[in-house]
Amino acid sequence: MSLLPRIVGHRGAPQLAPENTLASFRAAAEAGAEAVEFDVALTYDARPVVIHDTSLERTTNGTGLLAESTLEAISGLDAGSWFDRSFSGEVVPTLEETIDLLEVLGLGADIELKPDPGREVETAHIALAVAQECWPSDMQPPVITSFSRVALAAAKEAMPEWPRGLCFDLLPDDWTEAIETLGATMACPNAARLTGDQAASLVAAGLDVMAWTVNDGDQANRLLQWGVNSLCTDVPQELRSALAKRDLV
Repeated sequence: MSLLPRIVGHRGAPQLAPENTLASFRAAAEAGAEAVEFDVALTYDARPVVIHDTSLERTTNGTGLLAESTLEAISGLDAGSWFDRSFSGEVVPTLEETIDLLEVLGLGADIELKPDPGREVETAHIALAVAQECWPSDMQPPVITSFSRVALAAAKEAMPEWPRGLCFDLLPDDWTEAIETLGATMACPNAARLTGDQAASLVAAGLDVMAWTVNDGDQANRLLQWGVNSLCTDVPQELRSALAKRDLV
């Protein structure tokens, strides 16, 4: 059984609703995603929230850095109007709020740790402590992923029983050593830069493979033929339809 289902919503369904919001996760579920990927970082007062960027400007009406903003300040921001007025008042969700909604929606999760430099260990330990406390016992555990090897090593220490995945843009030369050291069981490559030979090597190593970000049916079909297990996509509604035509979902 794969760690994640075939279609994973990238930050939810970011073409249907503002990314990394509860509205986006609801939209992903309605669009046919069976799991969502979302980013977790810490506020100034060390509270894990779901947001991608280190700064607030792109996806909220706030300014400045997340790491210099308290949870109280973050909770008052509008994280929806930038996308469309109909999402006015959508907030930056806490990790706790996100997990509560995942349980209601029956969605699996890829929790990507997005630590600020120097906060890799802190981010992993705090986020996983919160996630462990909130995670429903009857749900499949989330996969913990990151581009940061330091954060993944800390995740291994904090919650060794939850699966881990190493994210990368280009397959690193030392990937086998890194996977072994981190105890990772998933590789998360950039789909646009992955080759068939590389995919075969990852699969032969016994790894689950989730490629990102896959928005095209032909590309998805090719990746699945290479042995990729899961597809992280901005358009779960379109990808599900494209794969259904090929009897691949």
